[in-house]
Amino acid sequence: MSERKPYLAMFVIQLIYSGLTLLSKAAFNGGMNTCVFIFYRQLTGAVILVPLALILERKRAVPVPLSCLTFCKIFVFSFFGLTLSLSMQAIALVYTSATLAAAIINSLPATTFFFAVLLRMEKVNIRTKSGITKIGSVLLCMVGVATLAFYKGPQLRTAHHILSRYHNHDSPQHEDHFSSGKRWIFGSLLLFLGITIWSFWLIIQAQILKSYPAKLMFTSLQCLSSSIQSFGIAIAFERDIQQWKLGWNMRLLAVVYSGALVTGVGYYLQAWVIEKRGPVFPAMWNPLSFIIATTGSILLLGEPLSLGSVLGGILLVLSLYSVLWAKSKEGMTHQNSLPVQAQCEEVKTEASGREPPQPL
Repeated sequence: MSERKPYLAMFVIQLIYSGLTLLSKAAFNGGMNTCVFIFYRQLTGAVILVPLALILERKRAVPVPLSCLTFCKIFVFSFFGLTLSLSMQAIALVYTSATLAAAIINSLPATTFFFAVLLRMEKVNIRTKSGITKIGSVLLCMVGVATLAFYKGPQLRTAHHILSRYHNHDSPQHEDHFSSGKRWIFGSLLLFLGITIWSFWLIIQAQILKSYPAKLMFTSLQCLSSSIQSFGIAIAFERDIQQWKLGWNMRLLAVVYSGALVTGVGYYLQAWVIEKRGPVFPAMWNPLSFIIATTGSILLLGEPLSLGSVLGGILLVLSLYSVLWAKSKEGMTHQNSLPVQAQCEEVKTEASGREPPQPL
């Protein structure tokens, strides 16, 4: 039974993350402001994580000191990796669909690899199969994103859906400033840009963790910093007090769900799985979230399923598994050779093992 626990945990994690995408989309369809949602989400996460981090930090034999410079770095990079990235993904979700949001997350390993090469944290040997596969994964990623953005094709649409009463076509966020095609392209590219910023943040935070290895406190400070930043953005763009009221509705459910289940249960289970099976194992399960979110978007939200979304999602899944296959081949090569670049491998492991909040 213990052998099956990581598999069961990953299935639950993908269910939680798929639910986040669907509930967020339902809340936005109901007219909830994206900036307000991000603030409430980050605030709920901070309320859960900060006390937990303070309690556990006191139990450490040797507490990790937090310098002013390190805190400033955490605050600045939290703006790009959390506040800006999540805000972009939320706005993009308004313009696109839950299916696309779940599909494009599979481009994260390829974009992270791209930045790792630029920063010389990763080397590519084009004379080996793994090196060629890595380059091919980046190309597949770009083709997949282009397919999602610029090609729709035939669509499958359901006549009725469960959450239809939460769809508010009169919401200011849903005003048709662009044509349908331009809205979709804009949202797709904005979503990919948010994922790209997120992948760069993964690389940078691995460097910060080397000087401040208290992971839970590190995550808590990022969440707290992001909640402060997102409040400033939300209060600047949304002055209507009605948009800040949650009530007993889909808005409250989405906020509590993202804070309690995603931040509380999801992060804990993911950290446990990474400890048991390594950082590559969770990434292998990302396509399951795509399948669940796609099914939910059709049956619950009534979103049309286009051929372009399916083809683009398949290309991004192939890109994901190409990177994972190349990394596994390199791991086998390293085990059969002399130790090489231990410091670089440590940084890459930290970058893979530290998972940020799941995109919307």
